[in-house]
Amino acid sequence: MSDLVLQENPAPSVRLLRINRPEARNALNTPLRKALAETFAKASKEPDLRAIVLTGDERAFVAGADLREFANMSTAEVARIDMRETWGVIAACPLPIIAAIRGFALGGGLELAMHADIIIAGEGAKLGQPEINVGIMPGGGGTQRLVRAVGKFRAMKMLLTGQPVSGREAFEIGLVSEVVEDADVLPRAIEMATRIASLPPLSARRIKEVVLAGADAPMDTAIMLERRAFETLFDTADKAEGMAAFLEKRPARFKGE
Repeated sequence: MSDLVLQENPAPSVRLLRINRPEARNALNTPLRKALAETFAKASKEPDLRAIVLTGDERAFVAGADLREFANMSTAEVARIDMRETWGVIAACPLPIIAAIRGFALGGGLELAMHADIIIAGEGAKLGQPEINVGIMPGGGGTQRLVRAVGKFRAMKMLLTGQPVSGREAFEIGLVSEVVEDADVLPRAIEMATRIASLPPLSARRIKEVVLAGADAPMDTAIMLERRAFETLFDTADKAEGMAAFLEKRPARFKGE
C-alpha cells in the first residue's frame, strides 16, 4: 500500500481514498499517478466493495501536475510517461466513484475529478484548467470531458482564460453534482457512497457501464445497450429480493447476486 494514497473503510463496502502529498498540495507526479492506478486496479477487483470516495485534504483535492517534474521535459520524455495508463485504469473502474473536493482541483486535479461519477464540492473549492498559463494545454482529458460536462462555450472560457470557477459556480454550470459547506464535503460524500453501497451493486455497475458506453454512441445504439443491460438484471437474486421487499413493504437485503 502506497503512502501517497491512504485507504480507509468509513462504512460497509465503502472505500475512502485520500491523496496524500500535502507538501505539494497533492500535485500529480509520476509516483502518485502510479499509486492511483495501482490502487484503483486493486479496488476494482474487490468483490465486497461497492463504492469509492476519492478526496485530498482541506487545502487541495489535487492542485494540478507537479511542474517541477515537467519543467525541463521534452516531447519524447512526456510521451514515455504515458499518463493514459493512469487515466485508463480509473476510467475503467466499474465501481461508482465520488470525488469530494475541498480547496484546489486544478489541471490534472480537475481531470481526475471528472473521471468520477459524482462530484461533491465545497463552497470554497476552486476548479479549473489553468494549463494555458504555463504554455501547455490539458493532457488528461480536460478538453474533452469538460466540454461534455458543461458545453462548448463555458468550457472554452475556462480552457482559454485559465481562470478557475468556485464550487458554487461549478454547480451552476453543471460541473459538479452538489455544492456544500467545506466542512460538509467529506461527510456528504461518504453519506452518498453509503447509500449507493446499500443498493444492488449489479444495478449500479450496469447503470455506470451503460451511461459511459452510450454517451458518445448514436441514440438508437445507446438505447439498445440500455435495453440489453436492463434485461440482464431480471435473472439476478437482487432483482427478486428488491421487488419482493417492495411488495412486502420491508427493507431489502441486497447481496450482489
